[in-house]
Amino acid sequence: MCVRRRPGAAVRNARIVTVSGPAIDKGTVVLRHGLIEAVGANVAVPPDAMVVEGEGLIVYPGLIDGLSTWGMPGAAPAAATATAGRGGRGQTTTTTATPATPAAPTAQAAASTRARGPEDRPATTSWLKAADEISPTDRRIETARSAGFTTAVTFPTTGIFAGQGAVIDLLSGQKPGEMVVASPAGQYISLSRGGGFGGGMGGGFPGSLMGAIAYVRQIYLDAEHYKLVKEAYARDPRGMTRPEYDRALEGVLESKQILLPANRLVEIDRMLRFAAELKQRAILYGAREGYRPEAADLLKKAGAPVLVSLHWPEASRDANPEDVDSLRTLETRDQAASAPGLLKKAGVAFALYSDGLDQPRDLQRAVKKAIDAGLSRADALRALTLSPAEMYGVADRLGSIEKGKIANLVVTKGELFDDQTRVQFIFVDGRKYTPAAETPATGGRGPVTEAPGVNQ
Repeated sequence: MCVRRRPGAAVRNARIVTVSGPAIDKGTVVLRHGLIEAVGANVAVPPDAMVVEGEGLIVYPGLIDGLSTWGMPGAAPAAATATAGRGGRGQTTTTTATPATPAAPTAQAAASTRARGPEDRPATTSWLKAADEISPTDRRIETARSAGFTTAVTFPTTGIFAGQGAVIDLLSGQKPGEMVVASPAGQYISLSRGGGFGGGMGGGFPGSLMGAIAYVRQIYLDAEHYKLVKEAYARDPRGMTRPEYDRALEGVLESKQILLPANRLVEIDRMLRFAAELKQRAILYGAREGYRPEAADLLKKAGAPVLVSLHWPEASRDANPEDVDSLRTLETRDQAASAPGLLKKAGVAFALYSDGLDQPRDLQRAVKKAIDAGLSRADALRALTLSPAEMYGVADRLGSIEKGKIANLVVTKGELFDDQTRVQFIFVDGRKYTPAAETPATGGRGPVTEAPGVNQ
């Protein structure tokens, strides 16, 4: 296989925040072939390297979004397939979605594929891999990169068993395969009524939260039986009926961990118990009530990592002014941003994720809100770098500035999460990018005065 060599680069005389070790007040980072070749206070700059003068600048590891749809076309699978029969062995109806206008099945099509029970595999595309669906032309990649994000753990999110995620580097204009760092990263599971079942897809099974949980439980029972039958057949196939291939169960078995939704305290408790029952390594996501002491105690006892949403709850702009919110709702709006700091104090492994926030200013404000609510700057940075890398088993490649790791860096003028700080440069796989011009507050993309992009 031919490996394309990438040009070398160096950022010198800058403050370097390594995350995994002490900061270097005035040091140099050398990048070559997409990797960090050297980092330190007394590192020589190779004569053929492109040099970035770092006086007055700060170098951080590239930020990692621990749960995202960046790079997924239309924030959903490119082809949404409704199936009948086990593992899609029945008739299939496929509709193609585009980033601009995701396709939606007609009422007639939804009715014709209405699930009658778990044997129909409703809202399941567990075999779908984000790594096979990546679109380098997703405009959100450039926007996220301008906020300092160089990596995302991106997932399909349509359905109950939505599919398997991938750790990707946020490159533009490259082949999708060049973006993938690790795959699969885990199976995304949703229990929401809006996740492609119940009233949202013409009714049918499962039509409630209890039904969805029962369905997930049944899938894992089926998967365990399927695995045992396959193993028995592999040991001695003579005289034994060949097991029928089931891609839904194959996708479940291939997933080394699952992501389960848990915002409220009761959901955190329920999903921890559910993961233990399923005997699956689980990452909980959401954690809006992670500020409650009982939630931290449950997570600490279970040793379960959690992804905390940066989309802090707030009142809807379209809410009826006559409506009166519950005390619990008001408390959650007020306290949710304190969850990361309290989880850190309790010793719970956590990371932060964007949860639909795409604009650099919105992401910066959300992180700053957590800092103002008690999370230290160092812990906020770790929750967006090394912690998600550890959570997904890629800390040997990402998350800190160390020799041999992937050359993902963000270079800023000022402390990363300060209101006035601006990203100067971003390196992804050693490729240097300049941030896009900010979108005007009135909406729309607006003019770009300097064409952002990769400077090879």
